[in-house]
Amino acid sequence: MICENLALVKYIVKRFMGRGVDYEDLFQYGCMGLLKAVDRFDADYSVRFSTYAVPVIMGEIRRYLRDDGPIHISRTIQERARRVEAFEQMFEIQHGRRPSVEEVAEGLDMDSGDVVLAMNSRVQVRSLNEPVGHGGETRLMDVLGTESMSNVDKRLTLSKLLRDLAPEERMLILRRYFKAHTQTQIARDMGISQVQVSRMENRILKRMRKLAGTDGL
Repeated sequence: MICENLALVKYIVKRFMGRGVDYEDLFQYGCMGLLKAVDRFDADYSVRFSTYAVPVIMGEIRRYLRDDGPIHISRTIQERARRVEAFEQMFEIQHGRRPSVEEVAEGLDMDSGDVVLAMNSRVQVRSLNEPVGHGGETRLMDVLGTESMSNVDKRLTLSKLLRDLAPEERMLILRRYFKAHTQTQIARDMGISQVQVSRMENRILKRMRKLAGTDGL
């Protein structure tokens, strides 16, 4: 029964690829789900075994990704992320736009920093085997650790400056300069005008340059 349904496991595993986890790891946990399905299945059920097995296999893989994956996220943050996602969906239905961090924090009675952390916890992990560039021959691991010391120093300085920003300010800079989001997109999500975002961005950058000692550049 197990051998006859290994193809089902492989099919399900393919749906979870691209999350920074090796195929073999996902396949192993998928097989564990298949074993559980075989052990629990009752021939008297009015469903085919494959119909019964699919959610059990998927559940085992999801459990691995949630609890034992490459980056562990606490259950508290996971629960907050689910609450934030549900609130965002309901808010968008009611108002026709995504809520700002402040609106989520107020609606859920949460700290703005906790809201940002919950949002970031949903970002997928990148695999070291992920191809970079157009050729596909270079992997992410091949270009990590190749920066000069001056670039490393700059990144360390930037990291400290970002940590010192308020959660809303940090999110704005990350979206503008690391995710290439437009001011209009950010303004819509924050529930303010594009002009306000532009002023906020300029104010933050001016303060960061001053703290970094590059305000004259």
